[in-house]
Amino acid sequence: MSQSPEYRRILHRMGYYNYQHGLIHRHLNQNSGWDDHLKRCREFILKAADIVKPEKISVLGSGWLMELPLAELSERTRQITLYDIVHPPEVIEQTAQIGNVKLLESDLSGGLIAEVWSKAGGMRFFNRLKSLEDINIPEFIPADDPGMIISLNLLTQLEILPEKLLRKKISACNDKFMTFRKRVQENHIAFLKKHTSVIISDVAEILIDADGTSHENQTLLTSLPEGRIRESWIWDFDLAHADYIQRKSQFRVAAALI
Repeated sequence: MSQSPEYRRILHRMGYYNYQHGLIHRHLNQNSGWDDHLKRCREFILKAADIVKPEKISVLGSGWLMELPLAELSERTRQITLYDIVHPPEVIEQTAQIGNVKLLESDLSGGLIAEVWSKAGGMRFFNRLKSLEDINIPEFIPADDPGMIISLNLLTQLEILPEKLLRKKISACNDKFMTFRKRVQENHIAFLKKHTSVIISDVAEILIDADGTSHENQTLLTSLPEGRIRESWIWDFDLAHADYIQRKSQFRVAAALI
């Protein structure tokens, strides 16, 4: 199932394609900097799968499959469904020969993209949306029984591009936008808690100046469930100065089986 041409135009105008390609380019620019993070993600997912022994697995935010041990999972379960807003052509080609893997394209926020676009996308500067409270935050509904869900470095990403558009369309203080982001995150966690789920997410970004001074910003604005098993680590996200001339960037990452 793929997105309609009209919906793809909305995704293009909101920057989803540039965002998706930016992730793979960043990975390539970091050389081996992401290796430990990707390894920790794969190991945690396999550990959870060995505990749960699921008949089905649904991966939310499968992306470029960098963090996902797809081959190993395909041997451990009957069916794997990979969900993402748009699947890269390379992923479609890579998975075509794996018989128990299917791809579905869906807004993993449950429809927030369409909601934000319908209420803010066509508005001009002088006709702004009146309040962020007017934005309904829906819940994601999978196509069928999802089995064990894996939310893969997705939680803090759901709000990024909708928030970027909304900041252009509405006059609101930063606290209001923080509340909006928190609502999106809480909604996703509430959905995951209804199922056996693995969640892997950044919880804070650490910015390191050239003189070694560090500043930490919370990216997770709510709490993760403790879960049956839990791990944490540091992700060397941007040590090649892709974003900041004089700064490096790391993320604190948490993983839980809930």
